[in-house]
Amino acid sequence: MAWRGEFVKIDNNRYKIPKSYKAGMRTDGLIYASEEMLPQIKEDNALEQVANVATLPGIVGCAMAMPDIHWGYGFPIGGVAAFETKNGIISPGGVGYDINCGVRLLRTDLEHEDIKNKLKDLVHSIFHNVPSGVGSKGKIRIDDREVKDVLRNGAQWAVKKGYGWKEDIDRIEERGALQGADPDKVSRRALERGRPQLGTLGAGNHFLEIQIVEDIYDKNAAQIMGIDHVGQITVMIHTGSRGLGYQVCDDNVKMLGRVTHKYGIDVPDRQLACAPIESPEGKSYFAQMACAANYAWANRQCIMHWIRESFEKVLGTGAEKLGMHLIYDVAHNIAKFEEHTVAGEVKKLCIHRKGATRAFAAGHDAVPAFYKQIGQPVLIPGDMGTHSYLLLGTEKAMNETFGSTCHGAGRVMSRTKAMATTKGRSIDKELLKQGIFVLSASDDVLRQEVPEAYKDIDMVVDAVHSAGISKKVARMRPIGVVKG
Repeated sequence: MAWRGEFVKIDNNRYKIPKSYKAGMRTDGLIYASEEMLPQIKEDNALEQVANVATLPGIVGCAMAMPDIHWGYGFPIGGVAAFETKNGIISPGGVGYDINCGVRLLRTDLEHEDIKNKLKDLVHSIFHNVPSGVGSKGKIRIDDREVKDVLRNGAQWAVKKGYGWKEDIDRIEERGALQGADPDKVSRRALERGRPQLGTLGAGNHFLEIQIVEDIYDKNAAQIMGIDHVGQITVMIHTGSRGLGYQVCDDNVKMLGRVTHKYGIDVPDRQLACAPIESPEGKSYFAQMACAANYAWANRQCIMHWIRESFEKVLGTGAEKLGMHLIYDVAHNIAKFEEHTVAGEVKKLCIHRKGATRAFAAGHDAVPAFYKQIGQPVLIPGDMGTHSYLLLGTEKAMNETFGSTCHGAGRVMSRTKAMATTKGRSIDKELLKQGIFVLSASDDVLRQEVPEAYKDIDMVVDAVHSAGISKKVARMRPIGVVKG
């Protein structure tokens, strides 16, 4: 049902849901989008979820949504909200089920000419080297003690075990290990689900892509990040915390659903189950969520290691000689404690980003030293047949969105509808005609993730670029894809 609520245009890139729209709203809703995107955004009623988030205790600033907004569990996907640590809440619905679903991007010294005759071999090698699909089990065998080590130390555990290079850690958000993780709070069921799945891609919208740089918008910034020219080969990894993250969310949705009213919190939607940040339940959720986030960083680290090995095997040259260096890794579903300036005062806040990317500006302490002069890299994935983008965080994002921007295209078609719409079609053959070789564990996944099931990613990125909350650096198109 299309949303028909009150909507006020601020400028060409921002629209407001005034707090007068709905009883209980403590602040306005703020949507970043172009006017052209609004009819699509209004179709699935996700804007009502923005208004619902604005009712939550301790919210600071506006309840925000990025142009890739669509309906989610509790919070909309594409949602950003900040809460005071003393009076605010933390909510699993504000992070999502796939905790730290995120993206990392590798650059290479390769040209399209170097791999065009070996592209299929590369995709086949990656497909067989990285386990994928629903419920897939990985090649790493760890016991309960070691899986807890993964939950504490994330990507740093993986590098210590030989899955990658020491330099990788400095190119990961939070250096691949969010502080505050407590594996002893994670349920037995979550540990059981996570133990066999480390180093697996999963299914759905997760992918591994060999890409070619098609456009460069900021040559200086691109060169600092290792993108030298059009035609250069990059590799993108998009996956998250697998069954462990799902179970952590599910456990806490149920637990917080039982205690929300205990703290006198009245929510307009039970999917907004939450607890005060400083309550035992709130602290427990954060500690478990941090574990799942760290698992996801370790997961992407192991997968990257095997991708490097696949390139080495097929091309007969070491990954270092191929220049396969990590540009950056970002989280898309996470809650984090950060300091931001609000009305001239620096405050420690709990920032929920659900289907949104941290986008810190140049000079921020959290930005690695080698990117300090340009700002934090922001990675926006497409899906199979669409472009992906490399952006930068901006000062305007720091001032307006708590250093946040979009995370992808955003769905416009459910998986069920996509299956019905693509009945009888061979998506892999359609993509091959476009110069994209795809391997998947399931034909159904290709139909569910068909490019037309998503918004136009160029429009999404143009909207955040025009709004000034992130800056375009380069655009890549896929030429080889592995899907779960």
